[in-house]
Formats: sequence, structure tokens, C-alpha cells
Amino acid sequence: MESGCWLVALPAVDGRQYVYRVYAPEEALLADLFWEAWHCHDESAFPRAWDLFDAAAIRRVS
Repeated sequence: MESGCWLVALPAVDGRQYVYRVYAPEEALLADLFWEAWHCHDESAFPRAWDLFDAAAIRRVS
């Protein structure tokens, strides 16, 4: 199981998009990547991100 890097973009209530880098295996579930990024965002000082899975943009980077 090879670990990879994923970018997860979360839209927020202020109209911006916050992008988080998540390290996870290639076989990771998109929902798990979303929740990992959302929990990081939720603990920060940034305006609240939408907790809608369908609103997130998730892509793997090499």
C-alpha cells in the first residue's frame, strides 16, 4: 500500500476555498480524505467551511 498526497479544497462561508494536503494511500476513500481535511479546517482560525462532501474538490497529486 503506497502512500500518496491528495489536495482537498473546501469552500467556506466567506466565499473562499481552503485547500488542505492530506497524506493517504492511493486506495483511500474520498469520504475519508474529505473528513480529514474538514477536521483540520474546523480546528483552525479560518471562517467555517461547508461540511458538504459534494462541494469539496479532491484530487491526487504525484
